[in-house]
Amino acid sequence: MSTPDAPDLVFTADELETLGRTADALSAYLGRAVLAEVVDAEETGFEWAIFAVPLDKDEDESKFTVVQIGGEGARVLGNRGGLEPDDTAVYACRYLWAVQLTDADPIRFIKVDEEGDEVAWTETLEELLPFALSDDAFVPEDDDDDDDEDDEDFPDPQGRTLH
Repeated sequence: MSTPDAPDLVFTADELETLGRTADALSAYLGRAVLAEVVDAEETGFEWAIFAVPLDKDEDESKFTVVQIGGEGARVLGNRGGLEPDDTAVYACRYLWAVQLTDADPIRFIKVDEEGDEVAWTETLEELLPFALSDDAFVPEDDDDDDDEDDEDFPDPQGRTLH
């Protein structure tokens, strides 16, 4: 629990949305489900979000850190890598990384790698994420050029030119 003088060590709605969008982007990038689950602050005194990939049947679990994601009451973010929204199954997953909250002013976020080491810390969540997730990141620039210029790339089949 937080005291009146301490910052809330829970993710905001915007931060949760960003973490979910990150899981979705990682799923698309890797071509397989990436799950992000928020671990409640009651367990540790601060919330943290873990990112992990469900294991395939033939993967050797001894080669990486394995965590469990999901289950009854789990707070899985994003589109869940294609899993059904009401899925309460528990998945054995390969741990990728986590973001934990801290009250070490001015730092709010700490990134924890697959070895459990704190590898980055910052005031803004976006600095820790592998993708830029701004809404305008994929908006193409307006093409203000005159469309007549494009006509020169496609010559008239009868040999005429457009001027």
